Amino acid sequence: MDTSFSDTQPIYRQLRERVIALILDGALQEGGALPSVRSVAADLRVNPLTVLKAYQELVDARLVEKRRGLGMFVTVGARETLMTEERTRFLSTEWPRLLVTIQRLGLTPTELFLQPAERAGTRKED
Repeated sequence: MDTSFSDTQPIYRQLRERVIALILDGALQEGGALPSVRSVAADLRVNPLTVLKAYQELVDARLVEKRRGLGMFVTVGARETLMTEERTRFLSTEWPRLLVTIQRLGLTPTELFLQPAERAGTRKED
């Protein structure tokens, strides 16, 4: 995990979002173990209680389950649940803002779907 944190939200929330991203990306598989609280705290140089709070929010959301004496594990169905929630959130909050920007800049679908290298080649010289 990345060891840098922003000042925009509490560290435990940022940790929670990082674990969610790992689940969505498939780096943490359903049924797979999360790194231990102690190892994450040591690696990221944060208080173990901060990591525990992030993990507890994932437990409360039923994305992670505690197994006594074994640790915490990604629940079956967590990725699908997250995909549904994240798609809904994107379409309701982020997409409308992006659409306004796209329209304001007069971007075409072709321009939007070009790869960065292709896009660089289409720039006009001054």
